[in-house]
Amino acid sequence: MADKIKKFFQKKKVDAKFKLAGRGHKLSEDTLSGSSSNSSQRLVPVVKRSGLSEESKVAAEAALARLQQKRENPAFNTSLAAIQAQVKRELENEKTQPTTLSGTSSEDSMKQEQPVLSKNYAASGIFFRCPMISNDILPRDEWKANIKAFLYEQLEEERGLTACLIIQSCNSNREKIDTCVETLCKYLENIITYPEEEKYQKIRMSNRAFCERVQPIEGALDLLMAAGFTQQKLTSPDGTEEEYLVFNKDNVPSVESLTTLIDALRSAEPIQLELDRNLQVLLPSQAAAKVQLPNSFYALTPEELKREHQLRTEALEKSQMLRTKAMREKDELREMKKYKFAIIRVRFPDGILLQGTFSVYERYNEIHEFVQENLEHNGLPFVLNTPLGQKLSLEDDGNKTLIDLRLVPATVLTFAWHASVIDEIQRSPSSNVYLKPEVMVLVQEV
Repeated sequence: MADKIKKFFQKKKVDAKFKLAGRGHKLSEDTLSGSSSNSSQRLVPVVKRSGLSEESKVAAEAALARLQQKRENPAFNTSLAAIQAQVKRELENEKTQPTTLSGTSSEDSMKQEQPVLSKNYAASGIFFRCPMISNDILPRDEWKANIKAFLYEQLEEERGLTACLIIQSCNSNREKIDTCVETLCKYLENIITYPEEEKYQKIRMSNRAFCERVQPIEGALDLLMAAGFTQQKLTSPDGTEEEYLVFNKDNVPSVESLTTLIDALRSAEPIQLELDRNLQVLLPSQAAAKVQLPNSFYALTPEELKREHQLRTEALEKSQMLRTKAMREKDELREMKKYKFAIIRVRFPDGILLQGTFSVYERYNEIHEFVQENLEHNGLPFVLNTPLGQKLSLEDDGNKTLIDLRLVPATVLTFAWHASVIDEIQRSPSSNVYLKPEVMVLVQEV
């Protein structure tokens, strides 16, 4: 059944056509100024990726040409020279005015009474992909609407399987979904087990179990229709006319075919979204300015956060007691669990910062992989250090979550090559280049 669902999406992905409202914005467009930009940052809540703009393509080609020229002539030192000079100036200024993303507290981030320009946000929001359907990058709510529209377009062609996916993907309460699935399976199993029993071939729509367990779940009625039921008015035992769902074996290839629907009901899973990294490449001054986190990063509403912070402050003032290390760690974990997502920045020796968005429950190996896939010298070992000097390693920390490692809600990790490859790197013509050319062209304009 899993293979059937996979093939279903492979087929539909080719001809799925979403009717999305409004004009899409490419990640390479600066939506505040309207001018072209090499940035991959989303500055408005709803964006769609359909490739680089023509202006960005020209900029990318120029950057790639400069890097290629440097490789062909190691003595030629103008590729990325402007960026490196700018970084050097900013690093000198930063020594007198240090600012780090990891210094941003939840209280600072919640100062939203005054309007804050989008350019001050470390990220403009949380965005997702849905590879099963398309390559668009959208907020979760918009994906939900598009997934629902996509599935309903397929109902006429493959009603049974599509109804199973609607049940799983278009309803939010998992407990009610599971109850509905078991009730539907029981209806169908009774027909298979007792094909001659008339009582199992009719469902009174005013029945309490049906009204509470099945009717409220989107897609459930479509599943029953696919299983051979039709809606009819029949006379109830008390002599009144009522709406029933009546099974007709002529509406399905065979009674045994209901077994397939039962398997589909129990094996179908919600259509999964993948968190988009919202990759950004920043100069030090840009990183220092972009420290605010939008509300979408929080598991609580801004009002709830403020209220909890106030209550905790009042409680501490009243108690005036010494706090143990265990108590402080407990409060720290509690604080981090207010967040759903985290910003991770990786600072390279040349001052450039690579930024990505992660779920707080993702593991360190996801961060390591994110950095690895963007490196110019891909495949060589490296280490990332926390602001406190802790060296993170795949062996010891690979399966630890961002919360376990205290990397929430945001932190800056410093990059260093592993000692075993430093000599090899230094012999390379591009030893002072860390990120791939196609990533470096995303450096945001100052």
